[in-house]
Amino acid sequence: MKQLFLTFGFLAAALPGLAATKVATLHPILADLARQVGGANVEVVEILKPGADIHHFEPAPKDLAEMRGTKLLLASGKGLESFLDKLRDSLGADVKLVEVGAKIPSIPFEEHHHEHGDKEPAEKEKDHDHDEHDHHHGSEDPHWWHSAENMKRAARIVADELSAVDPANASAYAAGAKAASKRFGELKSWAQKEIAKIGKKDRLLVTAHGAFGYFCKEYGFEPISLLGIGRSDDASSKHVAETIEEIREHGIKAIFPEDQANPKVLAEIARSTGVKIGEPLIADGTAKAAHTFETMLAHNVRSIVAALAPAAGAAK
Repeated sequence: MKQLFLTFGFLAAALPGLAATKVATLHPILADLARQVGGANVEVVEILKPGADIHHFEPAPKDLAEMRGTKLLLASGKGLESFLDKLRDSLGADVKLVEVGAKIPSIPFEEHHHEHGDKEPAEKEKDHDHDEHDHHHGSEDPHWWHSAENMKRAARIVADELSAVDPANASAYAAGAKAASKRFGELKSWAQKEIAKIGKKDRLLVTAHGAFGYFCKEYGFEPISLLGIGRSDDASSKHVAETIEEIREHGIKAIFPEDQANPKVLAEIARSTGVKIGEPLIADGTAKAAHTFETMLAHNVRSIVAALAPAAGAAK
């Protein structure tokens, strides 16, 4: 009988998922990250699934029921999920809610435009103050997952949180985070080599929304966005006119819509300038065809290089 119990115990440890730690996620990229770090020791419950809109999602009663059976709930943080305070109250102390982005260095959201003409300093300052009011300068950009370095940080954060609720498998989680970080580093190196095909003066990334600040910082682009962080923001006629002027002045080759956003404003700019509209970029990491860091980064880098690199593909 003792041998029977020992045999059953060995089988229980060997079968993946039999006693796995349940982890819920509020972003598909976090779901993939939890699987990479946790391996067979975790069971991931995806609350926000590929194809969903992270800017308008709120958990339904069935989602709350799924979350209550988990040890951890991983959220993006940085203000992306406006419902988190309410969710904490609903779940109570049994589920640990972790805002992964909270421990990752932030960059402010800022729509940058070159100065045009010979305005007096006081006039420039006045315009700058007006733009800050209209276009949300200085607010926190929540799209941290566009950076490979941030994904490395996130892997370590997830490993630490998993170890806290399941200390018996801490070494496995540390190893999972190390392997994931190595892969993210390889992806960054690949992206750098691809982006090197684009001349430095052409590294201006014109998008509808300000979702690519972390990407631009990591790969040496200057971001130019028409709208705010969320998809519901509207571009002022002044801001559209400034962007048109900048496209003409700097010979910008392409502008990029996003996979889940209406390209109406960008289409208007394309008609006015004749600039090419590039392949839609994955802004929020929730596209059905690209909802992991790897697939999102690969799609975005290839789309940007195809539109902005010289036809021959040679680096300048």
